[in-house]
Amino acid sequence: MFEKLLVANRGEIALRVIRACRELGIATVAIYSEADRDAPHVWAADEAICVGPGPSSGSYLNIPNIISAAVLAGVDAIHPGYGYLSERAHFAEICETHGIKFVGPPVSAIERMGDKVAAKKTMAEAGVPVIPGKLSPVRDLEEALAVADEVGYPVLVKAAAGGGGRGMRIARDREELQRVLGTAKSEAEAAFGSGDVYIEKVIEGARHVEVQVLADEHGNIVHLGERECSLQRRHQKVIEEAPSPAVSPQLREAMGEAAVRGAAAVGYTNAGTVEFLLDPEGRFYFLEMNTRIQVEHPVTECVTGIDLVQQQILVAAGEPLSFSQSDVKMNGHAIECRINAEDPSKGFMPSPGRIEFYHAPSGMGVRVDSGVYTGFQVPPYYDSLLAKLIVHGRDREHAIRKALAALEELRIEGIATNIAFHKEILNHPEFRKGNLSTDFIEKQLLGAVR
Repeated sequence: MFEKLLVANRGEIALRVIRACRELGIATVAIYSEADRDAPHVWAADEAICVGPGPSSGSYLNIPNIISAAVLAGVDAIHPGYGYLSERAHFAEICETHGIKFVGPPVSAIERMGDKVAAKKTMAEAGVPVIPGKLSPVRDLEEALAVADEVGYPVLVKAAAGGGGRGMRIARDREELQRVLGTAKSEAEAAFGSGDVYIEKVIEGARHVEVQVLADEHGNIVHLGERECSLQRRHQKVIEEAPSPAVSPQLREAMGEAAVRGAAAVGYTNAGTVEFLLDPEGRFYFLEMNTRIQVEHPVTECVTGIDLVQQQILVAAGEPLSFSQSDVKMNGHAIECRINAEDPSKGFMPSPGRIEFYHAPSGMGVRVDSGVYTGFQVPPYYDSLLAKLIVHGRDREHAIRKALAALEELRIEGIATNIAFHKEILNHPEFRKGNLSTDFIEKQLLGAVR
């Protein structure tokens, strides 16, 4: 087992990793920017090292400074959390060069799955259903138009080298494709250093359903069921739940087997997520694979009782999985609400500033993963996520009621938040029925979004 681990992240996920390490008896080192000097993850760790100024480019994305901190502290492992450097193959490779274990998949898997076109090819070859489209970047407008004509409109122009909604545009006809192609390529170049884009069919009315996989370094791979992640705004998830209200036991088995097959095809180890689109007829298609822990991992932990972050660390330390697929059971229903520092009434404008009062809900089946406190100064440099409110109920309706009760108790004053927006979603009759799709918020809550 590792003796000391550096957490190359901030906020709630840094605290989450520190807690997992403490339970495993591993000493921790936090890194922080000058803007995060008073952040909870700094004092929660055994040691803390400043790695640069407030902006992420000079701190949480500063590989030389982070590696220097790791070497100075004498760590034998680095956990990247999610975002930042978690899916940078170059960072994982540098860790290996310095004899530091990267808590994540092999460099080769990160590279293969990080290229969305290569990922689709790999999955198709492994027998995993993929969305109709061209399995390579389009060279120019003429080729893009030809591909779109072949698969049929609407189509999605998508960055080959990244995700998160950047470099992504929908075109509903030839004229719109001509307008958005250049914009998508420019945005992809700015965000990921590559202007390569590919074209795929838009699956209308689809759900976003992802399958959690866990693989050790001894050839054992299991899936931990699915998460429903259809509630999104501009391709950013808002509410997640497990299991999906649209997935039957038979479909769960089929999607899980496909996810395991895909993970095996790239020699995957550690925790990863295979994302699918599920159409109204129950057909599923590979979307992408996230080679890291997900923001929404707590809902899977709630319904399976498996600590995913501890499993990541154990796998990275060379331990075999202590359970098999037949041991994985789904129990009850879990919902996660992402509480952000943003103002829905002003187009979800970020709302950094000082938190004048903070009170987290508690009680049976209520969990809050947070990186803030009363008096905390929310910096303007980072993602607006303040906390994740997670509830676990005996069934979906019970979980919804529990989430609403917890949201009533949650208090964050001094800055704007999206707490009221979550209540509106959870109270919506179509949400209560489980009638979800990736365009649910735009179609059902257009007034709130505007």
